Amino acid sequence: MGSGILILYSTIDGHTRKICERLQQVLEGTGHKVTLDSLDDRPAPDLQAYGKVVIGASIRYGRHRPNVIEFMNVHRQELESRPNAFFSVNVVARKPGKDTPATNPYVKKFLRQLSWRPREMAVFAGKIDYPKYDFWDRQVIRFIMWLTGGPTERDAVVDFTDWSKVEAFGRRVGEM
Repeated sequence: MGSGILILYSTIDGHTRKICERLQQVLEGTGHKVTLDSLDDRPAPDLQAYGKVVIGASIRYGRHRPNVIEFMNVHRQELESRPNAFFSVNVVARKPGKDTPATNPYVKKFLRQLSWRPREMAVFAGKIDYPKYDFWDRQVIRFIMWLTGGPTERDAVVDFTDWSKVEAFGRRVGEM
C-alpha cells in the first residue's frame, strides 16, 4: 500500500472540488501529502498508490452521479483495505436535522446503493449559484428552493457550506 491521501471527487458546478481543495489545505497543513483527482470523465487512479482515500460527491436533483456509485462498488475491496472516507454535498444539508449522514435523506438513499461502507462520513451543505446555471437548471432549482423555503432570486449566489465543519472533517481524516 502506498502513502499519502487521495481525494477523489465528482462535481457538477465545481463546489465539491472547492470543498476538496479546503480539505487538501487542512491535511497538508498537518504534514500529509495529498493528491486531488476527479472521478468524472477519466479513468480511476490506482488506489494502491495511496494510504488513505477520501471520496466527495455532489447531488443534483436528488441523486449522486452513477459513476460514483459504480466506482465505489467496483473498488470496494481496495477502499476497505485502507482508511477511507466519504462526504456528500447537497443543499438539503443547509437545514438542521438534515445535516449529518444519519439524517440526510440523500446520503441514506445513496448508502443503500453501495456495497462499501465508508469508515468516516460527512455531509456538507452546498451552494446555490443561479447565474452559473443554464436556463433549465435555474428554473428547476428555483422551483425546488421555492418548495423548500430556500433562495429563489434569479441572481442569488448563496454558499451554505459550514467551512469549519469541512475543516473538522479534514482533521478527522488526517487522524484515521
